[in-house]
Parts: sequence; structure tokens; C-alpha cells
Amino acid sequence: MRPDWDSYFMKIAYAVSERSTCDRALVGCVLVVDKRILTTGFNGSPAGQPHCDEAGHLMVDGHCIRTIHAETNAIIQAALHGVSTKGATCYVTHLPCINCTKVLINAGIVRLVYSVAYRVDENAMNFLNTANIEICQKELNPSVPA
Repeated sequence: MRPDWDSYFMKIAYAVSERSTCDRALVGCVLVVDKRILTTGFNGSPAGQPHCDEAGHLMVDGHCIRTIHAETNAIIQAALHGVSTKGATCYVTHLPCINCTKVLINAGIVRLVYSVAYRVDENAMNFLNTANIEICQKELNPSVPA
């Protein structure tokens, strides 16, 4: 049976997460407009810098600061390649942190679909709601067909 569009893009986000180099959270993100993929992103270090899976985690106040989050990496890829993210849907394996939430809002994301409610941040949820971003949880086991 054919998966619905949300399941299809979430499965792709999970596939993208397999490239993550910070094992604290293997996160993948896919930005989509009109059922077309714009960019993808995963948790990893800045270009040319050592990755967590090579050099270990760089921890500050309980957070690994070596890693750029998947959502931010997807937005960076769009900017790098001149791709507008205005009106896009963000498919991401984990609910975004407050910083990624702010980046997604300013990037013009109109819809957020996530699977895992990892570290739910009430401020991030309030920001998303105030920005009128549609939020949808799509719990998905990526190895099981939708």
C-alpha cells in the first residue's frame, strides 16, 4: 500500500538521520514545498571540523556544542544553494529545540511534522503557535510500512 505524503517524507527524514554524526540524537530533517524536497539536513559538525563520532562530544551545560542541528543544517543548505524555504513544510524526526524553532520560523516554514517529542520545550511550542505554524506529530517506526 502506498504511504500518505507525511509518512513518505518522515521515512525520508529517518533515512537522512542515518548520516548524523552525533549519537546523542540521530536527527534528520527534510524541507518540502508542493510535495518536492528542497533540502535535507542531519546533526553534524560544521564543514571541515571533527565530528562527535571521531573526536567525541564537546559538552557545555549538558549540550553537545560540536553539532549543528538537522533543521538548521537544512536551512543552511537552502541558503547555500539559493533555495527559498518560504511556505515549506519541515519533516523532522525529533521535535525542534528552541533555537531551531526560531530558525524555522524566520525561514518561513508554515508546517512542522515530527515523530519523537524529544525534550518538549513549552517556549518553542508557544513560538510555533504564535507564528501560526501547523504542528503535526506523526509517530512512525521507519522500518514498518505506513
